[in-house]
Amino acid sequence: MGATGSKLEKALGDQFPEGERYFGLENFGNTCYCNSVLQALYFCVPFREQLLEYYGNVKNPGDVEENLLTCLAELFMQISTQKKKTGVIAPKRFVQRVKKENELFRGYMHQDAHEFLNFLLNELVDILEKEANSAKASKELSSPPEKIPNGIHVAHANGVRKEPLVTWVHKNFQGILTNETKCLRCETVTARDETFLDLSLDIEQNSSITSCLKNFSSTETLNAEDKFFCDKCCSLQEAQKRMKIKKPPHILVIHLKRFKYMEQLGRYKKLSYRVVFPLELKLTNTMEDADCEYSLFAVVVHVGSGPNHGHYVSLVKSHNHWLFFDDENVEMIDESAVQTSFGSAQEYASNTDHGYILFYESLAANNDH
Repeated sequence: MGATGSKLEKALGDQFPEGERYFGLENFGNTCYCNSVLQALYFCVPFREQLLEYYGNVKNPGDVEENLLTCLAELFMQISTQKKKTGVIAPKRFVQRVKKENELFRGYMHQDAHEFLNFLLNELVDILEKEANSAKASKELSSPPEKIPNGIHVAHANGVRKEPLVTWVHKNFQGILTNETKCLRCETVTARDETFLDLSLDIEQNSSITSCLKNFSSTETLNAEDKFFCDKCCSLQEAQKRMKIKKPPHILVIHLKRFKYMEQLGRYKKLSYRVVFPLELKLTNTMEDADCEYSLFAVVVHVGSGPNHGHYVSLVKSHNHWLFFDDENVEMIDESAVQTSFGSAQEYASNTDHGYILFYESLAANNDH
């Protein structure tokens, strides 16, 4: 590895970013799905900074019960405090913890990087929520009852709707979608909000992220057996439904649905469709007045022709340089190399590198942090 490391240092020369570390991750038998996602998250700078800050606030790391969050924080800490600028790290404890927490990732089978990312972010949120709740409970136990003018201490009834806790993971990745349904008889619009940590988009041949997002927000008519029960009409009615982005996240994670279940084959097939994703993305289908502008900083790429085998690598932008992470190997690449993972316009092409998960950072987010 020394050779690759020194090669990368030579390539960057005096442009090597101050204090930055570029480390490959060892593969423990088909753990590339994990490595590729970890690299994308490591170079999601606001997330990395907040994770390390969280870890720094843990009083005695030795006393804390090990969980996925502490293992991830330790790994990021280990990378960021290396004396060398480049090299390889074995994320052994983290991988062991993942396998312990979720049997899905226990074997040596080829795993899905998107499923792993989803599991990881939700697990981190659960851990942070539990910590916040136990801290709140112990604080309430140690503090005297609130003094209320008439001297009676009123406990909150279980029925009171608690505001959901917003963790720093939410602050980075969570957005809000609005599901709008309009009754075509009385024209009443029913809106329901739902949160998301990533958007999964259906893809078509020779398309772009912008067109996939437009399709995601396109109007769908509910009729025949799909009619909508309108509360105002008190009956099933034809309706129009559409999904809009109400609040775009700071970090927009887009998952391209490249693995499709084919009824006639009775199995999943990989769609190698060419889907162009820009380096700068404008979100226009939001409910906010201004367009939201995003900049691409990481791509998890699936390499291979089928869903049950293949390999994952990641392309990452760091300090205006693009890097290629393939398990232990790290190389500098040209920005134009990102285009090679758009997909192919022909069904059977020799290039099987296809962008699978895209990470965009809001340009406005840079001013908010």
